[in-house]
Amino acid sequence: MAIDKQELMDFILDHYENPRNSGTISDADKVQNSVCQNGGNPGCGDIVTICLNVENGIVKDIKFEGEGCIVSQAGTSIISEKIIGKSIEDIIGMGPETMTDILGEELCLSRPKCATLGLQTVKLAINEMKRNELKEEAAK
Repeated sequence: MAIDKQELMDFILDHYENPRNSGTISDADKVQNSVCQNGGNPGCGDIVTICLNVENGIVKDIKFEGEGCIVSQAGTSIISEKIIGKSIEDIIGMGPETMTDILGEELCLSRPKCATLGLQTVKLAINEMKRNELKEEAAK
């Protein structure tokens, strides 16, 4: 099935202009099973901060704030919708092809760091949460 380029561009632009899950989780750094993580592409100026709330290994809430190109910000909005309700193991297993399947091969090959910024930052947030859990366990 061929992807209609205009539909794809409209989809991406809609996520850029009307980002889903935009904002922050209040006091995420103080709430158990929540974490905020910064990510970015220094070369092109794209930045995102992703806040996750995880319960029993499942993402219950995600919020993000950021600035940058349409691809990075729309990609982060799109991935934020895709991971709610997913296990952290499933998310860690997501590769760049996850974004290629959504945004198309042409866009992802031409802008790979922009296309995967949201997903990579989500994975960093999960890893940070796991580190925090290990620190808490070691402190007991």
